[in-house]
Amino acid sequence: MRSKTLRQNKVNIITLGCSKNLVDSEVISGQLKANAIETVHESLAKDHNIVIVNTCGFIDKAKEESVNTILEQVNLKQKGRLEKVYVTGCLSQRYREDLEQSIPEVDAWFGTMELPLMLKKLNADYKSELIGERLLATPQHYAYLKISEGCNRTCAFCAIPLMRGKHISRTIDDLVKEAELLASRGVKEIMLIAQELTYYGLDIYKKRMLADLLKRLSDVKGIEWIRLHYAYPHKFPFEILDVMRERDNICNYLDMPLQHAADNMLSAMRRQITRAEMEELIVQVRETVPGICIRTTLITGFPGETLDDVEELKAFLVKQRFDRVGIFTYSHEEDTPAYGLQDDVPVEEKQQRAEEIMAVQQEISFEKNQQKIGQEFKVLIDKKEAGKYLGRTEFDSVEVDNEVIISSSGKLQTGSFYNVKIIKAFDYDLEGEVTDIL
Repeated sequence: MRSKTLRQNKVNIITLGCSKNLVDSEVISGQLKANAIETVHESLAKDHNIVIVNTCGFIDKAKEESVNTILEQVNLKQKGRLEKVYVTGCLSQRYREDLEQSIPEVDAWFGTMELPLMLKKLNADYKSELIGERLLATPQHYAYLKISEGCNRTCAFCAIPLMRGKHISRTIDDLVKEAELLASRGVKEIMLIAQELTYYGLDIYKKRMLADLLKRLSDVKGIEWIRLHYAYPHKFPFEILDVMRERDNICNYLDMPLQHAADNMLSAMRRQITRAEMEELIVQVRETVPGICIRTTLITGFPGETLDDVEELKAFLVKQRFDRVGIFTYSHEEDTPAYGLQDDVPVEEKQQRAEEIMAVQQEISFEKNQQKIGQEFKVLIDKKEAGKYLGRTEFDSVEVDNEVIISSSGKLQTGSFYNVKIIKAFDYDLEGEVTDIL
């Protein structure tokens, strides 16, 4: 009888969903590496024997993608190409009991806060001293910095508190230490993420401390860009704008999800703000930081939304002329406050409304980009693709915003900054030529 060949475990982590999930996967990787377990992220080599699927459970499409990914990995296990399939993340946190019954082939399910249990399953120890130690799944020159976990808001459409719990801030000292570690590894841009940045500090310092955190992070040597994502508009801490204006390495960029513009929709969504208050906030943001790029996200198809509400949202975009806009169609999520409402807008109609709204924003984006022709911007080179370099200005975040397309006869260094003159502009991208190395 042939004895089974023993081989060292190799873990492949598959990440679905948002950047917050990506950071969680990077932390898992760092812990496994510290336990001398070889770990890769979304490897195509297929030389691993264990898979961890880090799932998303935010909306229906994300849940479907997560389930399909789990089934794909289970199928590989049944074919003998994998030994173990573990599942973690938001979907696992929210639907564990149902999933355990429907996909029994998965070896173990873990919630969003059960990393020590997962490591134990892998015969690894959780090392609490590894603050900020993670294996980056992003290119070396940029990284996400998650400053808090969970959310205390009660937005009617959102299931995040069900999956991530209440807001828990990380300490300023821990975040600065992590930023210093990232900088020592060559990271030049850090993107601050949380379910709600502007709530930061209330739980542990008893006051909003995002401005203080920004000052400390801005002092970290080697960090050239700091970018803010997910700033809630209600009770907005205006002091962060003063810091943004004063510090050169804090990007003039604010990601502030507004979700809608019609007061009846804002009330039904439990957004704790009116259209008039949002407009006053936007004016103050732009006056305090001239030239700031404001990105927002919107939801269409929420229960009770009428065509008049959609027209009001379009008019709001025309008036405010945001630099960047993303849009979701409403997803009817169990156990959320909105779940008791009738999901009365058909799927096709939701999509149609979303397309109409984005058509308005597309025209705005094109006009704004045309105004950039002839101007020079500091551009960070992200990658080379199909013979062209792709970079971003301080007004553009990774994956969700515009790119600057650069043709160059000379070699440009990924992760380096260049002065770039814009020579062409499209709906969502720019084309430029290098004028100087920074």
